[in-house]
Amino acid sequence: MKIHIRNGRLIDPASKTDKLLDLFIAAGRIVGVGAAPAGFEANSVLNATGCIVCPGLVDLAARLREPGFEYKATLESEMAAAAAGGVTRLACPPDTDPVLDEPGLVEMLTHRARLPEFAHVHPVGALTTQLEGKSLTEMAELNEAGCVAFGQANRAIVDTQVLLRAMMYAATFDFPVWLQAQDPFLARKGVAHDGEVAARLGLAGIPVAAETIALATILHLARETGARVHVTRISSAAGVEMVVAARAAGIAVTCDVAIHHLHLCEMDIGFFNAHARLDPPLRSVRDREALRTGLASGAINALCSDHTPVDDDGKQMPFDEAEVGATGLELLLPLTLKWAQEVKLPLVTALARVTSDPARILGVKAGSLASGAVADICVFDPAAAFRVSRENLRSQGKNTPFLGSELPGRVRYTLIGGHLAYDGTLN
Repeated sequence: MKIHIRNGRLIDPASKTDKLLDLFIAAGRIVGVGAAPAGFEANSVLNATGCIVCPGLVDLAARLREPGFEYKATLESEMAAAAAGGVTRLACPPDTDPVLDEPGLVEMLTHRARLPEFAHVHPVGALTTQLEGKSLTEMAELNEAGCVAFGQANRAIVDTQVLLRAMMYAATFDFPVWLQAQDPFLARKGVAHDGEVAARLGLAGIPVAAETIALATILHLARETGARVHVTRISSAAGVEMVVAARAAGIAVTCDVAIHHLHLCEMDIGFFNAHARLDPPLRSVRDREALRTGLASGAINALCSDHTPVDDDGKQMPFDEAEVGATGLELLLPLTLKWAQEVKLPLVTALARVTSDPARILGVKAGSLASGAVADICVFDPAAAFRVSRENLRSQGKNTPFLGSELPGRVRYTLIGGHLAYDGTLN
C-alpha cells in the first residue's frame, strides 16, 4: 500500500522539524518527506489540511489487562483505544495474571498483538518471580522472548539485597531496570497524598518521603552497580530534584511522569472521587507545578498515560476501597496538548516527550518521521475538541477523572507500520 499524506504540518521532534511538508509511504515505511520518490503513485491519499502530522505516540505504561483480567479490558478493546489515541507503540507492565515472568507468556502476548491494526507491544518483564521480590527471573531468556526492560510494576522489592543482585545481573547484560519509587511501609494502607485534603477527608496518607526514601535506595544501588535505571511515574518535586542531582553525578537514570499528575493535584479528589484514586497518589499543587516544569525542561524525560482500565465495580466503592488507576491511552495526546498550551511550550518540544524521548528510553527505533523510518504516524487536528465521555472512549475502562472535560486535539488518522489503523474522519 502506497499512501500520500498531503497538506499537513509535519512536526518531527527527532529532527526538530516543523514545516508544511507532504509525507509518502510505501511497504510500511516512509519513502519520501516533502517530495515523492521517482515513480511513486499513491493507492490512497489522506488529506491533512489543518492537521499536524507527527510520529505515532510511544507510551511507557499501558496495562492491556491480558492475560488474566479480561473482565476489566481485552487486548482488542485496548488496542482500539491506542489507535484512536494515536498511540503506535506501548510498553506493558508485568503485573498480569499470570505474571510476565516466563518466556512463553511473553511470546504469547506479543504473538497475539501482531495484527496490523494493533500497536507495537513491548513487554516489561518481571524482575523477580511472581513479582514477590524474592528470587530473580531468567532475564536473559525473557529478553530473547521480547522483553525490553525489567521491573516490578507497582510492587516493591523489600529485600534490598535482592534488589542489589537484580541490578547487578541487569547491568551485566545492560538490561534496563524500571522501578516505581515507593516505600511499601510508609505507603502501607495509604490511599491519598499525606496532606491537608487527606486529613480533612479522614483518609490514610502516603507521604512524599515514601517516594524519596525508596528513590534514595534505588539511586544508591544504581551508582554501585552501574545499572541503567528508569524511575516510573515520579510524583513529587523532591523526587525530581533527586533524579536531577543523580544524573549530574553521573548515574544513568531517567524518569517519566503520568499524564494525570501533570494536570491534577490532591484537591481533585473532591468529595471522595474514586476516579482520582491513583498510584502514586495525586500530590500537592507545588508538586504538580514541579512536575510540569520538570517535564518542560527535560529533567523528566517522558510522559506516559499510566493506562489502567478498571471495571465499574472496581470504582463504584468508597474511595479507600476503590481500585487504583485511570484510563489514559486516548487522553495522552489531548492532555499533552493542553499542558503545552498552558506552559507555552513549542509543540515540537511537547511532542518529543511522547514520541522520540520515550522511544529512546525503550531502546527502539521509533518516534521519527525520517525517510526510511517505520511508518508509525499520528495525524491530528489541534483545533478540534475531544469531549471525554463514556461513549467516546473506546477503552473498556471508562474510569477517568477527566470525564465530562473538553480537551484540545482530535486524532484524524493513525498509521501503524504503514497500515491505516484508525480513521477518525468516519466518526
